[in-house]
Amino acid sequence: MSQDAAATANLQLSEVYWSLVAKADKKFSKIRDLPYYEHHRYDTHFHKVFKVYTKLWKFQQENRQKLVESGLKRWEIGDIASRIGQLYFGQYMRTSQASYLSEAYIFYEAVLTREYFKDGLFQDLNLANKQLRFLARFLTVCLVLNRREMVYQLVNQLKMLVSEIKRAFQDTDFKEWKRVIRDITKFLKVDTAFMNMRPLRYSIMLDHDPDTLPHVSFIKRKLRLRDAILCSYHPNEVKFSELTIDNFRMLQCLEWEPSGSFYQSNGNGISTPWSNIGQSGPHQGSIRVNYYSQEISDPTLPPNPRKAVLYSPSTTHFIAVLATMCEELPADGVLLIYLSASGASNYGADNIQTNMTQSDAVCDNSLGGLNIGSHGNGVFNLIYPCDLLPFTRKPLFLIIDSDNSKAFQGINKGEKGEPIAILLSPTSSYPTPHNNTIDPRIPNGSQFTSFLTSPLQSLVILLGISGSDIQMENLNKAQNILSSCLDKWGEMLASLDTIHPVWAQVLEDPFIRRLILRFIFCRAILSLYAPISGKKEYVPECSPPLPNAFLPTTPLSIGTISQIADIFGATTMFNI
Repeated sequence: MSQDAAATANLQLSEVYWSLVAKADKKFSKIRDLPYYEHHRYDTHFHKVFKVYTKLWKFQQENRQKLVESGLKRWEIGDIASRIGQLYFGQYMRTSQASYLSEAYIFYEAVLTREYFKDGLFQDLNLANKQLRFLARFLTVCLVLNRREMVYQLVNQLKMLVSEIKRAFQDTDFKEWKRVIRDITKFLKVDTAFMNMRPLRYSIMLDHDPDTLPHVSFIKRKLRLRDAILCSYHPNEVKFSELTIDNFRMLQCLEWEPSGSFYQSNGNGISTPWSNIGQSGPHQGSIRVNYYSQEISDPTLPPNPRKAVLYSPSTTHFIAVLATMCEELPADGVLLIYLSASGASNYGADNIQTNMTQSDAVCDNSLGGLNIGSHGNGVFNLIYPCDLLPFTRKPLFLIIDSDNSKAFQGINKGEKGEPIAILLSPTSSYPTPHNNTIDPRIPNGSQFTSFLTSPLQSLVILLGISGSDIQMENLNKAQNILSSCLDKWGEMLASLDTIHPVWAQVLEDPFIRRLILRFIFCRAILSLYAPISGKKEYVPECSPPLPNAFLPTTPLSIGTISQIADIFGATTMFNI
């Protein structure tokens, strides 16, 4: 082929390639702006945009050399891979399925190791910002996937890159990226290795095997956790991007921990059948687009409950998400609503109250609500108990973590068809020895949420013991005692026909069962903890009440706390 003919062929290839890029960009922009809820409505959009990116990626793989001769740059190849990673992570946020999260990690890791954005980084400000945004997105994926060694590697790389880019572009203000570094540094100070020494996710190797949970024989209706709304907002709270520490912990608590021979973690990433991608060299572009052939998932586990994770939503947005998820809730499903927010005054309560029916009036708005956002002023940021009443036509499991949690105590008196199971945090949190601020919720996340997601570590922190000082032998002993107690409580809950049906119908769901048992433990600890003993504002509550057999003063509760306290040399810190 003559040089002119070759040049013409390359030009045609280049035109086809850039036509595919334009088409992919257009579809990517559409799906990027779609909300993470309304899962079923947007599945088709995801498949369409992914099909285009699959075609684009394969085209550039097959014609890489000719496209490079026509002017294709390495960062443009990396941009495609990075966007595929974004697509996967976005679909994980919509569906909560671990396969998408793992795929996002694989693509991002390949972009990182191949250094697609390296060439010309300090000459092109646009390229520098692409690399910074890529690192921030990859950090979020690694946090959620709990790839801690990679998290620390990325943080160090981000710090060095910001410092070097500041020297290269001295006229540009990188204040936003300094804030990103501050946020992730604070986040990792709170979310320590000690808090993660046991998976927050439900592990069939460490938690009760869901196939062997005690059967609840006295009730016919059995509900499963299918969907959840996680909403968190506190001024000055610890967060990275829009992922708050409370939502981060609860998100993991409502997912399965991949386990068994199919999933083995190591210091360098995920060991999977495709962990050797990209070994053919930096110019081969052999990243796998795998969506239609095989997923990275543990076939022994059921799907994760679908979650909508909200940070600082407006009231109308929160209600729109709630309405959509109630509409899509399967017949055998229960919707978990987790609200972590500061209490709010009764702004405009008189106007709202006059429009309420007598049935609705049991949710007294004069008690105030929760401030879930920072959009303007007044009721546009507030959630009142009566806002949830229309949705009690579906089974709800409500967790309120707030200094005004008691405002939601009476919501069961006005339900529209389904009684609600409610866990209410204490209205005050006792400062730990390492955190003597007025509001312990702000710097380290909520104490109540911490107990629901990491009960033993939370007890150790409450006792003022540093995670770095504790002996693993003692921690394992305490964990075994706690696990034995939780199993006994679980068996008792399943066998007591005096328990309210709203609790009984969800006891065979492993996630909700674990939350209920940890609530019982948390309530016992805070009830018997000597510095706050007898002070109701420091003790969580539930509605409807659980049977008296689970009160903090029962022999099983006292015996368990006594044994664990003795291991840590803290028996004098409890009124036993």
